[in-house]
Amino acid sequence: MSLRVAMLSVHTSPLHQPGTGDAGGMNVYMVQLSRALAEQGVEVDLFTRCRGEARPPRDLLAPGVRVRHLEAGPRAALAKEDMPALVVPFSLALLKEERRYDLVHSHYWLSGQAGRIAAAGWRIPLVHTAHTLARVKNAALADGDTPEPELRVLGEHQVVGSADRLIVNTGDEARAMRELYGARASRTEIVRPGVDLRTFAPGRGRAAARARLGLPADAFVPLYAGRIQPLKGPDVMVRAIARLLADAPGLRERTLVAVVGGDSGAGPRGDARELARELGVSDVLRHHPPVPQRELADWYRAADVLLVPSRSESFGLVALEAQACGTPVLASAVGGLPTAVRDRVTGVLVHGNDPVEYARWLRWFAEHPAAGAAMGEAAVRHARAMSWRAAAARTLEVYRDVLREERGAADTGEAGATARSCLAGASLLEGREGRKPTLTALLG
Repeated sequence: MSLRVAMLSVHTSPLHQPGTGDAGGMNVYMVQLSRALAEQGVEVDLFTRCRGEARPPRDLLAPGVRVRHLEAGPRAALAKEDMPALVVPFSLALLKEERRYDLVHSHYWLSGQAGRIAAAGWRIPLVHTAHTLARVKNAALADGDTPEPELRVLGEHQVVGSADRLIVNTGDEARAMRELYGARASRTEIVRPGVDLRTFAPGRGRAAARARLGLPADAFVPLYAGRIQPLKGPDVMVRAIARLLADAPGLRERTLVAVVGGDSGAGPRGDARELARELGVSDVLRHHPPVPQRELADWYRAADVLLVPSRSESFGLVALEAQACGTPVLASAVGGLPTAVRDRVTGVLVHGNDPVEYARWLRWFAEHPAAGAAMGEAAVRHARAMSWRAAAARTLEVYRDVLREERGAADTGEAGATARSCLAGASLLEGREGRKPTLTALLG
């Protein structure tokens, strides 16, 4: 049976360049998952907000996958903090769509709120993928970083209670859902993300990649790829480089740290440039703006090691992409990174955010290139086992399971699971556990 899925991304478009602003791994996830689903016969419409960019209302992303731009709020980029007010206008624009869908799949809590309204209006199931969780992020804040607001925490509780299925990346995320948000295990499914193995592969190797990027052939090149925000630990990266060069000053002449990414977030930037100047290591850092996926693959291939010093990470797609290119990873042992990286086999996992520990392992990679290369070979084999095709097949199983459940409930005259529970007094919904809300109740 061919399925039609309305996939929602309110605050960021799947067409935005990952690595800056609010665009990151979630954007990659939506694009690659929807493409892989379409290859398995699913029709996917990706709905996002029109920001006034020069794009048609309907963009064909791939055969079977369209990006739809809805009018909701001003035609301009807005901070995520301003987005909750646009959830209802976005939902109403979505409900005007004449095309009928079998289910809604929302991404991030803002889209989950819109998904609750759309699913109730269309009377179809809601599947939700959180990507990040406010309570998890707030427990791992950098000094001076801004915590996620209570409104988001409340909204996430609502979405968790409303969704027919929650798709999480790892068992660690499933536990966080249960322990921090009260998610039911029977409605939580683990689907490991994949990697685009056509784009991310060893190719012609490190020397060829460095030649294309203009990097010295004999340099020691650690790479940081992603958004520059405190949660991603750019400060840990810079402090680790400073400690590395203090402990092994002979490495300064041949060390080049590539930083590929842009500023993100409303709080302090964790500005790697300013901190590098303070610590006297500006001369070894080379900053480059975010790049398309195919060029990013060259940066992975060119690097000796990818640094992922995140304080919180739902999965860490960059770690998987780098490994697929044959590059080992030095990452924090948080969130999904212990799943993405096999410790001491395809890279090294560091517990905590101590720059000294990162510096110790950076020195090890600099002084043991053969061992690093062996890790890179193991990393390729590891990444090849995680394809988007496999992730889509597993996601499709979740879709079919929830649709069977919904049909069974309809046959017995029971209310569907969509939006069964809520928090009393919440702004978008008031009700009791087990009661299916009406569209009017959801819209307040």
